[in-house]
Amino acid sequence: MFKHLFSRLSPNGPNGRVSIFIFHRVLGQKDLNRYLVPSVDEFDRMLGWIGAWFDVIPLSSAMRMLGEGRLPRRAACITFDDGYADNYLNALPVLEKHGMHATFFVTSGYLDGGIMWNDVVSHSIFDTALESIDLSDVGLGSCALATRADRIGVVGKINKAAKYMAYDARAEYVSNLATRCGVSLPSSLMMSSDQLRKLAEVMEIGAHTVTHPILAKLSSEQALSEIRDGKVALERVLGKPVDLFAYPNGRPGKDYLDEHVQMAREIGFFGAVSTTPGVASIESDLFQLPRFTPWATGKLKFGAQLAQNMLRSSE
Repeated sequence: MFKHLFSRLSPNGPNGRVSIFIFHRVLGQKDLNRYLVPSVDEFDRMLGWIGAWFDVIPLSSAMRMLGEGRLPRRAACITFDDGYADNYLNALPVLEKHGMHATFFVTSGYLDGGIMWNDVVSHSIFDTALESIDLSDVGLGSCALATRADRIGVVGKINKAAKYMAYDARAEYVSNLATRCGVSLPSSLMMSSDQLRKLAEVMEIGAHTVTHPILAKLSSEQALSEIRDGKVALERVLGKPVDLFAYPNGRPGKDYLDEHVQMAREIGFFGAVSTTPGVASIESDLFQLPRFTPWATGKLKFGAQLAQNMLRSSE
């Protein structure tokens, strides 16, 4: 059913359309605190469905084929954002099992022991022994932490409140939060340089800035440094060009602006991806290609999500 539908919605040739899927992490086992993050088993099933329904190709190849009007029928690409160690440890073996390629957009500043601000929030709240916490400093008041549902809700609220803080203010806030919660933060969440080099032997690596800021909140000089220096740092680690870029958070007009698209072009990237839902066609801007995150763990719901995303772009 889905294969026939996707063939109609994603023909080959000049009218071709490519679905680009976003993942972030693949956990060794299911974590109910992070219920939207697939486990290895769930990711394995997802790739089985994707492989049955789509022709998965490297993102750089899809970009070239898109511009030349020669995409295959039901073209799709798989991407990962941020650079978590489980991309190498867990996702890579499953991708290789299915004979699939993926592009990994890596935030260079968190390699070798770093931790992203949202992970500081998650570990602070999920790992604390506290039964409640006062979050009046971000307008949330006193929050209960008695149940898993309480903690999941609090993490979501803090993330929403902190996401668009100024970078330094956010870093200070989440650091203080970890101290208040009395937790020890992990130092191996993100890839090491050695893991990245091994991953790059078989998969495509793209840049994702140095520190994953909201580019629209930075000065032009700061944004340029983040985009350019992230590329340079990865090229130094890998010893080869890094030609693709993903905008942090990725919503045009809110997370990044037209000037940042121009920066990516001038710095020398071949193309870039956003998080605007939909699928890419020959009319798409190669520096703002849409991507979609599928999260359902059942076959019918998973396929329906992909179809809805494709139909969104055909309206």
